[in-house]
Amino acid sequence: MTITQENPLLEGLQLRRTPDPCAFVIFGASGDLSHRKLIPALYSLAYRRLLPQKFAVVGVARTEMSDDQFRTTMEAAVKEFGRDPFRSDVWDPLAEGMRYVAADFAQEAQSRVEASLTELDEERGTGGNRLYYFAVPPSAIGLLVDQLGKRRTARGWTRLVIEKPFGHDLDSARALTAKLHKHFAEEEIFRIDHYLGKETVQNMLVLRFANGIFEPIWNRQFIDHVQITVAETLGIEGRAEYYEQAGAIRDIFQNHLLQLLALTAMEPPIDFTSEQVRNEKVKALRSLHTPGPKSVVRGQYGRGYVEGEEVPGYREELGIAPDSMTETYVAAKLFVDNWRWADTPFYVRMGKRLARRETTIAIQFKSAPHPPFEESATEGLRPNVLVVHVQPDEGVSLAIGAKVPGAGMQIRTVHMDFLYGGAFRTGLPEAYERLILDAMAGDQTLFTRTDEVEEQWSLVDAIVAAWRRDRPEFPNYAAGTWGPASANELIGRDGREWRSH
Repeated sequence: MTITQENPLLEGLQLRRTPDPCAFVIFGASGDLSHRKLIPALYSLAYRRLLPQKFAVVGVARTEMSDDQFRTTMEAAVKEFGRDPFRSDVWDPLAEGMRYVAADFAQEAQSRVEASLTELDEERGTGGNRLYYFAVPPSAIGLLVDQLGKRRTARGWTRLVIEKPFGHDLDSARALTAKLHKHFAEEEIFRIDHYLGKETVQNMLVLRFANGIFEPIWNRQFIDHVQITVAETLGIEGRAEYYEQAGAIRDIFQNHLLQLLALTAMEPPIDFTSEQVRNEKVKALRSLHTPGPKSVVRGQYGRGYVEGEEVPGYREELGIAPDSMTETYVAAKLFVDNWRWADTPFYVRMGKRLARRETTIAIQFKSAPHPPFEESATEGLRPNVLVVHVQPDEGVSLAIGAKVPGAGMQIRTVHMDFLYGGAFRTGLPEAYERLILDAMAGDQTLFTRTDEVEEQWSLVDAIVAAWRRDRPEFPNYAAGTWGPASANELIGRDGREWRSH
């Protein structure tokens, strides 16, 4: 049979090696992440026959549930949140390998988990290979790691997938790494950032390194500046306890946003192995200049309108103190101090309750040095901009100047667009599908390494330390806008402005 894009069951079969037989253990299996992302991702992988034939799932959580109840609950989750049509011939074999252990994370509970895994090794042929997914609060990770480390055997491989936040600052991140390294090697630890699993984020590497027209001009000589935006229309969605501890700078800036910057600024790797790619990302992060107080803006949203509906201010959210000083917005001007990027500003911003949901990386090129046209002919012309749309409209857009049809010479900006939905017949996979499959295969390319995490926290800690010296006036932007006026002043001082389209 010819493999084509029209056959989703065979899509991807020839693109990668099928992972080894293994058991996928989810700590915190009754939570939202399992329902919305993890189990639907496993179903999509099964739909495309990318899972190993000898495979099992063990859910572990405090909620009392039988194996059958767990299967029924997860089936409903796949039907509600899965990207593929539900098919019994795909689901049933996957569900047969599902088990559930109702337990807390105490030591005696791990005996029951291990007993279930040993049984599945015999029944399903999983060979002692374990992929543990920590969908649990950060406070539970240390206890689980100690117990798993003490119980591990020489049979099969063990890998740990750790969700963010990885620590609260540099010291706590180092302490958590030390706990992990007490029992597990770095190559067994997969610190997950789901942004790195998005097709458009990975496409940044392809765009740069597979196309001869971009890399020669990807530097300070041709690029005026870079803008990275991670904007959300949502508020904190009932996560008051977490968000009060994290704030915008720890929730998004420290991980997602700095990862996007590293991919944009990194040097070409020697090859596309995990170590070489991550080596170059670390070099870019180490080259970041710590911004001064005038180069960082923080904000907190007040009452306003989002998509036509009135929404409360951050301090009016359930569980938030009326005098909370937690930021929901961060903007900064950063510099990558190396030969490629010297003096080229990277303007970054992220926030909640903004005007539009959008994640973009915009590379603005310098204007042509000596255009021969009359000034009146170029009134509608803007600089060339290459925009990578990470979400929601995944694709790439290039703004160029073109002559307006008709008599005379009139030039305007037009856009050359590549949209994933129009160029490829298959839908975009969820980020968790790629990342889970990579973890099963032992490929760490899209996972963050210890030194990456430490470089990210070093920058964040320096910014937060400066913030402790003053008390900002919050709230300072209305929900449904693009953030505080000081963010516009930050970029406006350089004679530039934020992209609004």
